[in-house]
Amino acid sequence: MTDPLTTAHAVISLLDARSIDDALLAGYASWLSPAELARYRRFRRPQRQRQFLLGRALLRTLLGQAMDLPAVSIVLEERAGQAPLAAAGAPWFSLSHSGHWIACAVSSGTALGLDIEVMDGRRDLPALARQAFGDTVADALAAMAHEDQVASFYRCWSEYEARYKLGGKDGEAASCVALAHAELSIVLCSAVPLAQRPVLRTAALVPD
Repeated sequence: MTDPLTTAHAVISLLDARSIDDALLAGYASWLSPAELARYRRFRRPQRQRQFLLGRALLRTLLGQAMDLPAVSIVLEERAGQAPLAAAGAPWFSLSHSGHWIACAVSSGTALGLDIEVMDGRRDLPALARQAFGDTVADALAAMAHEDQVASFYRCWSEYEARYKLGGKDGEAASCVALAHAELSIVLCSAVPLAQRPVLRTAALVPD
């Protein structure tokens, strides 16, 4: 039997940005605070603009569901170089995006660090690993079959990013869990051990 004081649960919602009609974007932009809107407008690449906007819409939707509030009423404080700050009483969360995918993890019991990465096997992964993780990891990757090399590299990369989001460069995680997906490497790290594997579900957005 798990101890509710030392374990937690988490849910990861995964949104395919291609499923969102462009006609809805202006409505989601109206949910943004002035600081968020200013940041949104500073992005030059349309894909990055879309990632930011839909990420904030997804976050508000999930926090609204958890707090029984309309998504549009969720206030987020923009912080330079950090995740946004939600109001007191909101669950813990972590956002990530890669390509046309946007993900948000939510937990009422523990701080989270989430990272997703589109797995691209065309890159020189041993060379990237040598720069990021050192010779030992790079040599191990180079000895693997290509399919295993891709999965292992992105697992390492996602865990590194998820740990950083959880606690900064020197942060420690009680647990890090990798989840299976056809296109993505997904790793969720938590400050408190999870009582079970995170639930991975498909997210949907509708106008508020």
